[in-house]
Amino acid sequence: MESTIGRRADSVVIIPTYNEKENIRAITEAVLSLPVAFDVLVIDDGSPDGTADIVRQLMAEHPGRINMIERSGKQGLGTAYLTGFKRAVADGYDYIFEMDADFSHNPEDLIKLRKACVEDGADVAVGSRYVTGVNVVNWPMGRVLMSYYASAYVRLVTGLPVRDTTAGFVCYTRRVLEALPLDNVRFKGYAFQIEMKFTAHKYGFVIKEVPIIFVNRVLGESKMSSGIFSEAVLGVVKLKLSSLFRKYPDYGSKGK
Repeated sequence: MESTIGRRADSVVIIPTYNEKENIRAITEAVLSLPVAFDVLVIDDGSPDGTADIVRQLMAEHPGRINMIERSGKQGLGTAYLTGFKRAVADGYDYIFEMDADFSHNPEDLIKLRKACVEDGADVAVGSRYVTGVNVVNWPMGRVLMSYYASAYVRLVTGLPVRDTTAGFVCYTRRVLEALPLDNVRFKGYAFQIEMKFTAHKYGFVIKEVPIIFVNRVLGESKMSSGIFSEAVLGVVKLKLSSLFRKYPDYGSKGK
């Protein structure tokens, strides 16, 4: 197998972090060891546990393969990804991925998401927990039901043809992120995930769901809160209402 060390990939994995010192080295090295080349961009929100120090060590060990943007304090998941998207587009990456730091997403599935875009014609590939049933491990049943029915609620209200609307394991092609009005994205929590998929759909981009198995984190603390969930529930209604008074460009009819 050809070595990917030091080589510029066409794909970058954005990993937002806040207090992920238990996971960040292992998840980064797992991504870099894949048989397909992926670079890593960490967006750290001032982790007081020393996460950024570990990333700096990794940057020295893997020159050119890892970068980091440090921000002061917790500014929200959505703004972290938006910061990463803009940097990734500016750096010329063709495939830009969202992934959690805690191994709830299997790094090996990055290859499947990339294939969906590179070979199968998707503009957006979603690592889906619900496209082939319920593929979630180690979540309390109450949380599984909340997540599953939240996605059903989103589909009902918005008409978005995606089974896992709140999924945070996603590949966006460059053309999607260049087209979407990123500065107008309004939500910061899990509603951000819904808004990005909804807007991409309204722009006519092809969204493909790729089945994955989601495993609840083992190390570190979950960032989920009732406030984040409430934002998603209320945000869906706002998204739908605002879309009724907006004209969207149609990228679906344009060649790739």
